[in-house]
Amino acid sequence: MDVSATVVEACIVAANNLAFGTYDPTAPSPTDAATSITVTCTPGTVFTVGLNAGIASGATVNSRQMASGSERLGYGLYQDAGRSVNWGNTPGTDTPVAATAGLIPSILTVYGRVPAQQAVAVGAYTDTVTITVSY
Repeated sequence: MDVSATVVEACIVAANNLAFGTYDPTAPSPTDAATSITVTCTPGTVFTVGLNAGIASGATVNSRQMASGSERLGYGLYQDAGRSVNWGNTPGTDTPVAATAGLIPSILTVYGRVPAQQAVAVGAYTDTVTITVSY
């Protein structure tokens, strides 16, 4: 009796929300926060993780925006704790380097920053960013 199976490359992703908390537009310092993304792939799978521009009209991966009605609050998502390396959605260009899945899930930290002293109205600002795992 022959028995066979083919194992395929597959990945699943789970993310925690990124909450900046309260933002004071008169404060001289930016507002920072961080969260994590967990990627679980078939062991040996090489993958990259990208973050899109979000859903606000006019936003780009270099200039993301949270919205409250027609008001916009700019923010950024970064690959490093120093918040100097933007995290975009083009593998090999502005995503973290490709990783190879092991036996345990990969946890990636996303560093966020709302720049200081933006002239914005009072309100609750939100955005939704899509995570893309390419393998």
